[in-house]
Amino acid sequence: MNALLQAQGLAKRYGGINAVDGVDLTVAEREVVCIIGPNGAGKSSLLALLGGTAQPSAGAVRLGGRTMTGRPVHDFARAGIVRKFQGTNVFPALTVRQNLQVAGLAIAAAAVRPAPDIDDILGLIRLRPQAELAASAISHGQRQWLEVGMALMCRPALLLLDEPSAGMTTEGTAELAGLVRRLGAEMAIVVIEHDMGFVRDVGCRTIVMHQGRIIADGDFDTVASLPLVRDAYLGRA
Repeated sequence: MNALLQAQGLAKRYGGINAVDGVDLTVAEREVVCIIGPNGAGKSSLLALLGGTAQPSAGAVRLGGRTMTGRPVHDFARAGIVRKFQGTNVFPALTVRQNLQVAGLAIAAAAVRPAPDIDDILGLIRLRPQAELAASAISHGQRQWLEVGMALMCRPALLLLDEPSAGMTTEGTAELAGLVRRLGAEMAIVVIEHDMGFVRDVGCRTIVMHQGRIIADGDFDTVASLPLVRDAYLGRA
C-alpha cells in the first residue's frame, strides 16, 4: 500500500517538557493503527500534531506527499484529515440527525467532496432510533457514536480517533472495534485507546508510546509480549 501520512522528526515542547520527542511515523492508505501507552506518554499531543490543531516545535507532517506543517487546521480538514477528540464535542440542543447534517455542511460548503447519506451513517453508528432526539438526551456512549458519525460525514481519508470507546458498554466497544475494522477498507485510521480489549479486537498494527517516544511498533500480540512494553504500560500480571 502507498504511504498516506508521513511524520518525520515530529516534536512538541511545552516549556521544558517534551510531549512528543522526535517521532517518525508512516501510515499507509487504508491502514488501521492503534496507539497505546500510559497517561502522559504524548499520544494525544501526537494526534494534535497529525490533525493540525497543534503546530510542531520541530519536524514535518505530510499527507500524500503534500507538506501540511504550518498550515491552518481547516487545510488539514479539507485535505481529508478528520479528528474525533477525546470526550464528546456535539451540539447538545440539536437532534442527532441535525448534528450529522451540520458536520456534512463543512465539506459541502468547500465543495471538496460530497457528504455521505445521513441515513447510511445513522445505521453505521447504531443511532437510527435516536435520530430525532436531542443530543443532550442520549447517553454518553451514544454521544461517542454520534461524534464518530460526525467525523464520517466529512468523508475522511485519514480518521483520527482519541479514545472513542470511553463510556461505552462492553457490547458497544466490541461493535465499535468491528466498525473500525470495516472502515479500514475505505480509509486510514489512527486510534488512541486505553481499552486493550478494543485494541485486541481491532487486530491491527499497534504502536506504544512512552515519554513522548515510540518504543514499540508491530502486531498487538507481539508488542504486548515485549518486556519493555510490559514494564512501561501493561504490567507483568
